[in-house]
Amino acid sequence: MLAEITEPASFLVDPADVTGLRGVLAKLAGLGYSESLVSARLGLEDLADLQWRLVTILRADRLAGRDPLALAIDLFLLQGTLPMEELDRLFVSSERDVLIRAGLLAIDETGQARARASLYPVGDRLIFSDHAWPELPHPGYATVPYDQVMGVGLDSRHLARCTTRRPFRAALDLCTGSGIHALLASSHTERVCAIDINPRAARCTRFNAQVSGINNLEVAVDDLFEAVRGQRFDLITANPPFVPSPVNTLRFRDGGRSGEDIQKRIVAGLPHHLAPGGIAQIVTQLGEREQEPLVNRLREWLDGAPMDIYILRLSEHAAAKYAIGHAKGDNYQAFLDSIEEWARNLRAQGYIRVVSVVISFEWSDSAYGPPWERVDESPPPRRAAGAEIDAAFLAERLIRHPDFERVLKQSGVCLAGPIALLDARVLGSDIRAKAKVTLMGQALSIEHQLDPVEREILDRMGGRIQVPDEPAAIAAIRSLLRRRLVRIDP
Repeated sequence: MLAEITEPASFLVDPADVTGLRGVLAKLAGLGYSESLVSARLGLEDLADLQWRLVTILRADRLAGRDPLALAIDLFLLQGTLPMEELDRLFVSSERDVLIRAGLLAIDETGQARARASLYPVGDRLIFSDHAWPELPHPGYATVPYDQVMGVGLDSRHLARCTTRRPFRAALDLCTGSGIHALLASSHTERVCAIDINPRAARCTRFNAQVSGINNLEVAVDDLFEAVRGQRFDLITANPPFVPSPVNTLRFRDGGRSGEDIQKRIVAGLPHHLAPGGIAQIVTQLGEREQEPLVNRLREWLDGAPMDIYILRLSEHAAAKYAIGHAKGDNYQAFLDSIEEWARNLRAQGYIRVVSVVISFEWSDSAYGPPWERVDESPPPRRAAGAEIDAAFLAERLIRHPDFERVLKQSGVCLAGPIALLDARVLGSDIRAKAKVTLMGQALSIEHQLDPVEREILDRMGGRIQVPDEPAAIAAIRSLLRRRLVRIDP
């Protein structure tokens, strides 16, 4: 019965069972099945830190108490099995039966229960999707199904935390998968359209909308923008297939040999579908070549459209390690051959590393000069950072405003908040290396280097200061404002 018990969920539900499923989700939420509480129960600072090779240890060390929350985490997140006596402690018979009818739960002939889908806590939402697939033996499967719906992993959480959460009229989520970004957008957007070329992913998104009681979300099975020709959106999000892969075995992962087959089409479509004043945000990985800024590729894909681009670099992976991380094989030689296949493909693309990024696009305003681009580096955020990305766009426009210098001279400036300053000196001398500073209390921990003038201005800033009428001082203040380390104090 093992193959049957691990058959994936169909993500189809009888309308008569929707109310019962909503009750199950409400019960789990009441037990504490949320992102913060599940992380705490597993001893993780962030649920994104979950490592599948530690599942057995987590189960023994963190879930040994076998209270209802522990049982729910084991069943729906860690992909464990529960004997009937534990399942009965978690669900009453009516709740168990509705989960079975919905294809979310299976019980074998020995009385062992296993979930057919995982339930991922994301903020205050609970999202059903297929199980995460670690590169480990997995019960009931020989290979990952090609139409597997992506679980809520690192990239999904990065985009969820970086997405702007302003009120919008219309939002579009491309490559929607489980629908996570469409579902999150539904709470601050009048109308949301979710699109995926994978029919199974579209079913999963509809399923999540039904059981979450969301009624402002439309789902379409189509190829990127085809279903929304002629329409514009205030928010566009995408987590596309982006892995530069020599194989094509996972629809949600493999982005062609360059990794760019899908993402370049998404960027090329933005000028035709992003509304004035809107924002498009993409989480992806891009292969990086020597002496080629990533923004050059993005500008080429935009084909001259005047857009401002903010690239947030979250991590980078050397090409060799990236190849090792994706290689697989049933024996030693097959694994080595797979490494070489992946490495050879990365070399053919000219990639020396692969970087994980969140890229945000907005229409440029000619009143502020030509389109700009900005690149920052930060560890992945562990909480909402959308407001900080909005603030980065506003800061760029502030320093480019035609009246910037006049306003600055008529005003003062002060620190934007507490800062952490690292000031290095060469041991045994008065030679000072470049100082580094970080604005504290932010979701994005961006470290900025300071030149001597910027460092001196910050030294003087115990409170509000008047800006000296000197070009070097004005240039330094402009730089500090751009990085949001100081603010204008009228």
